[in-house]
Amino acid sequence: MDTLPQTRLLCASQLYRSPAWGNQAQPDFINAAALVSTGLSASALLQALLALETRHGRQRHPAERWGPRTLDLDLLLYAEAVIDLPGLQVPHPFLHARGFALLPLAEIAAGATIPGHGTVREACERIDTSAIVPIGR
Repeated sequence: MDTLPQTRLLCASQLYRSPAWGNQAQPDFINAAALVSTGLSASALLQALLALETRHGRQRHPAERWGPRTLDLDLLLYAEAVIDLPGLQVPHPFLHARGFALLPLAEIAAGATIPGHGTVREACERIDTSAIVPIGR
């Protein structure tokens, strides 16, 4: 993350393993969350994240929306902003229901607000996260 322009990694969660979501005929997901400080707009940050995915071998296949990938970087929150643009929705529209994203995020930003859904901690408490296992750093 420190290689992104005008962006500094503040902290990162440990890694978590969870059953695949969407297309379940693929390996388990490995997820983490990162908190960054950035001078980039949300749109510019998303573009930088997508470029980082590409540099790490990610190839997007529009017909395979939830298929296996080498790296998947999502912009879950951008401070307390609510953004609804083509190609960018913040908060991520399903963040409040996806334990594989919430649990790592709760580790580093439990008190962060998900507009319309309370805090990350509260959203985590409303869903089943029992299949999500911390696996270290």
